[in-house]
Amino acid sequence: MGAADKWLLPLVSVSFVSLMLFLSALSGYSASSALFARLPPPSYVRRGAAAPPSFAYLLSGGRGDGRRLLRLLLAVYHPRNQYLLHLSADAPEAERLDLAAAVARAAPAITAFGNVDVVGRPAAGTPMGSSGLAATLRAAAALLRLDAEWDWFVTLSAADYPLLTQDDLIHVFSSVPRHLNFIDHTSDIGWKESQRVQPVIVDAGIYLAGRNQFFQSTEKRATPDGFKFFTEYCIFGWENLPRTLLMYFTNVMLPLEGYFHSVACNSDFRNFTVNNDLRYVAWDDPPQMEPRFLNITHYEEIVESGVPFARKFREKEYLLDRIDEKILQRWRHRPVPGAWCTGRKRWFSDPCSQWSNVNIVRPGPQAEKFRRYMDRILEESKSSNSSCAQ
Repeated sequence: MGAADKWLLPLVSVSFVSLMLFLSALSGYSASSALFARLPPPSYVRRGAAAPPSFAYLLSGGRGDGRRLLRLLLAVYHPRNQYLLHLSADAPEAERLDLAAAVARAAPAITAFGNVDVVGRPAAGTPMGSSGLAATLRAAAALLRLDAEWDWFVTLSAADYPLLTQDDLIHVFSSVPRHLNFIDHTSDIGWKESQRVQPVIVDAGIYLAGRNQFFQSTEKRATPDGFKFFTEYCIFGWENLPRTLLMYFTNVMLPLEGYFHSVACNSDFRNFTVNNDLRYVAWDDPPQMEPRFLNITHYEEIVESGVPFARKFREKEYLLDRIDEKILQRWRHRPVPGAWCTGRKRWFSDPCSQWSNVNIVRPGPQAEKFRRYMDRILEESKSSNSSCAQ
């Protein structure tokens, strides 16, 4: 995982996220306004173990990513979920305001349900260092304060995109134990120990507004033996482990490659962590710092993979249009239609401008592929003695 992958946190349960709540919520721009005051009121969103699961999404990007985040939001939007959009501090304030305004105009349901917010006080966009980790923890804390009844926390970057509908995702996760976390991890860190764990760096973006570089010490520190270091890709603490690890990872080169993984695998969550991040990523052989960009030649492979998300995509990649058309059945500038949408589907009319019961889903063909994939990785997880053993 490279520097650009620092936002790629896999799916973690709300109980795991609640382990580490110590940072204040972000102030931001709400998508709610009076623009759609005459729309029908949102239907009741059922919560709890007997209801379908819901997800808290952190969608993040940097300067120039506003339009990509809006497209990503519409591709993963569902009234049952909670969303927080984050443009890092290197993006101008005008772009952040434009994004907030575009979100408010994007779909009537977004305003009616009030479940989308844009971060108003962003974190730095330092490619390496602890800025990304701090921003992720703060976003998780904010999402818990906005609505603490979601079940899984998902982070996507502007270079990510879904490979199934939210109806598909909710349908499959309805039969998944809600205490499970999906984190791709390994303790066989190899060359990363000397190049990414032992170097000591200071992220200037944490201390100085507008700075996006880091400073590296000429000396290295020994790998700690008080806990086991995991990489590859927590918030209300009843123990000191998350804080202890946070102090260490503050000066690690790429802390999002190891922080959440190490917290999970050095705590009681070790037995509730599935070693898979549910992403399709194409790497060179041997792997480079960054994964390969996906293009139309990958279409058949990603469709058959059964995983719910993929990366990384260029902004105007034709493959995204093919996914919208064939898999998501999403029209441009509109949310993905689901069972909750009751309006007529026409070129001039958004079917999701009207809605009824948001607690029912209508899974499509990709749901069955994802179901088979999920069954396989859960069975593999059960067959191992501990998902954090390696």
